Amino acid sequence: QVQLVESGGGLVQAGGSLRLSCAASGRTFSTYLMGWFRQAPGVEREFVALITRGGGTTSYADSVKGRFTISRDNAKNTVYLQMNSLKPEDTAVYYCAANTGGNISWRLYDYAYWGQGTQVTVSS
Repeated sequence: QVQLVESGGGLVQAGGSLRLSCAASGRTFSTYLMGWFRQAPGVEREFVALITRGGGTTSYADSVKGRFTISRDNAKNTVYLQMNSLKPEDTAVYYCAANTGGNISWRLYDYAYWGQGTQVTVSS
């Protein structure tokens, strides 16, 4: 069982930055591929970014490429999402998720464990 707890959300003006963190329980964090997803009201949850077990490979949704950076610290059991140049359309609840299979995937159902989410609101 893996427990994930996100933090770092909040209200920011357009053009600003936020850094989200996701702390994981357990001793096997380094064996999980980790992802960030987001869900705006009335919209399906969508992929944002992923990072492989050792951090050597990352992937981003086109909508955030060049603005967001995913990273991880396996010693701290934590994955991060640095969000720069935020836009109002980035407003959503952001979730981190663990893919215990380790396969690179953008699909929600490949992620077995999810955090409770953290709200990010970008004002224009």
